Parts: sequence; C-alpha cells; structure tokens
Amino acid sequence: MPTSRTDVLAGRHPVRDALDLADGRIEKVYLQKGVHGSAIDGIRRAAKTAGVPVQMVPRPKIDGLAPQAEHQGVVAVVAPVAYLDLDDLLSGIAPTLDEVREAKPVLVALDEIEDPRNFGAILRSAVAAGAAGAIVPERRMAPLSAVAVKASAGTALQIAVARVANLTEALHQLKERGYWVVGLADDPAPGVETATVWDYYWDRPVVIVVGNEGGGLRTGVRAACDVLASIPMRGPAESLNASVAAGIALFAAVRERA
Repeated sequence: MPTSRTDVLAGRHPVRDALDLADGRIEKVYLQKGVHGSAIDGIRRAAKTAGVPVQMVPRPKIDGLAPQAEHQGVVAVVAPVAYLDLDDLLSGIAPTLDEVREAKPVLVALDEIEDPRNFGAILRSAVAAGAAGAIVPERRMAPLSAVAVKASAGTALQIAVARVANLTEALHQLKERGYWVVGLADDPAPGVETATVWDYYWDRPVVIVVGNEGGGLRTGVRAACDVLASIPMRGPAESLNASVAAGIALFAAVRERA
C-alpha cells in the first residue's frame, strides 16, 4: 500500500489485515469522522480485540497522516518493531527469582509519555546505560514511531519493549518477580518511601518509572512504587525534562556496577 510515511498504514483492508495479524505493531487506529459501514465496524471490533485504541478524527487529520494515499478514511500508526508481552520480556531477561537477584537487571517503565521525541530519547539513554528492557502502557502513550526512532538515533530498535494494558498491575507483577520499583518524583506520596537518586541503593534489580511530561506519575503508579526518588537541583529550575530525568536516574542506577 503506497504511503509517504514508513510508520503509517493506510486503507481499510491493509489496516484490518494488520489488526488480525495481532503481532503487536499497531499502535493506534484513526478513523475519519462520518465514515461508516461494515468494514469500519469490523476494524473497530478487530482493534478492540487487539487492545488497540481507536480515535475518530476529521478528514484533514487523516490526509496529513497519509498524504496522497488512498486511505478510505482509515489510517493506523505502526511501530517499526513488534512489542513484547511482559512475561516474554521478563523471561528473556531473567526467568527465575534467583536469576533476577543474580543479574540485577535495570528496566525503565514510562507512565504516559506523550512526546515521541522524549520516548526515543529515553530509550537511547536506556540502551546507553545497559538497561535490559522498557515497559509502556497501551493507552495515552507516544507511539514507537519513526519520530521516536530518529530521536533515539536508531537505538530504539536495540532494546526490547513490552506494552501492557495496566501499568500499575505490571509494576506489582515486577515486584513479585524480585524487582524494586523506583518512581521519579519530587513530591512524596502517602506510604511510599523517598530518597534522592544519589543516595538510593541501586545495586539490586530495579525498574525506574518515568512520569508524564506535565502530570508526572499517576496516583496508582505512585502507590505501586517502593520508593520515590528525586533529583536534587541547585539552580532555579522547577523540574527537568522527562528524558533528561530518566537519563540521570539510569546512569545513577548503573554507576556502581561493574
């Protein structure tokens, strides 16, 4: 199917076929407002089955995503690589509790990062720090698109990424598998320990959780953390960009490791 963007699939049949394939690469489906019919209904059902969000948008949005393509009112954003299931990601890193404790993997989890450039920059830092994988939510998350891959300087294709329906539940699963969950936040939450990235004890299996650019960590995600780690700042800036904060925490986590 011809299209000028490598991260977009256009047309009713190509999008439906990709959804039915269920390989985890479809990020989101855009449907043109006012377009109806059995094919559109089928795409909606297939997207729901695959856990792929669907958004109704005006015609100019569709045209912008797939210029000069015969899109028929249907466009899907496609990741350059397939996402993994969380169990498959974790089993590939360290399948047993003893192996987790021995290997002490570092993972990064992203809580609704909206900017694909931030997404790509975080993955670049994760690869550079030797992180074993990344975890992202299915909804309200920037796509692993060509923009994100470019921002990562291509390294986004070198790290395994799992996509989960519920990030809070995924963090609890990680804790059960021997990981310590460290959320990046400047403000405390009831019942959650606090530390700075400089004084936290990183020599253990850890998951670093990075919050949304504007809202930070959601309440449920915060509560699932073992500790909330802040980054002390000497200057007058109120906060750091999400990708910068993630990079600092990732290298703090691996600083004392061999």
